Amino acid sequence: MKYTRLTKEQFEELHPEFINFLATQSITADEWQKIKTEQPQVAEEELDVFSDLVWEGVLQKAEYLENIAPQQLFLFKVAETEMQLISLKISEEGIDITTQEGYGWLQKNFAEDSVEFFTAKKKFSADKSADIFELIQQGAIITKGELYQFFEDILKSVQK
Repeated sequence: MKYTRLTKEQFEELHPEFINFLATQSITADEWQKIKTEQPQVAEEELDVFSDLVWEGVLQKAEYLENIAPQQLFLFKVAETEMQLISLKISEEGIDITTQEGYGWLQKNFAEDSVEFFTAKKKFSADKSADIFELIQQGAIITKGELYQFFEDILKSVQK
């Protein structure tokens, strides 16, 4: 298995897709029940293959990721050959941007000296999807990129 198995909730959410997946392998509902009972290892392998297919599709479509820690914000943009990072570090004591109050503070004070900006770029390895998955394993979530674009615009305006 390349990634991780989907959770029970994710499988339930993707039930129609899983049925289609089994159908592409000519496995009927009755046959699936029989496989689960008589060949549990084969059933486990099918669940793993389906999980990897789902993950691969999701990872290939990912354009932005965010990882928010109490005093740091990591914003990633997935480009063709590299990952671009905008990171913010908060040095103000007692601020936790994972809370609504702390995040509100950041929205008002992002231009203060207590907020440091960093940017970086890193080329993908031979397995771009695995690189993105590693960030997710570290706590990043896939987003639409509004925060990345917001801070990217600010950084561009400062560089002019």
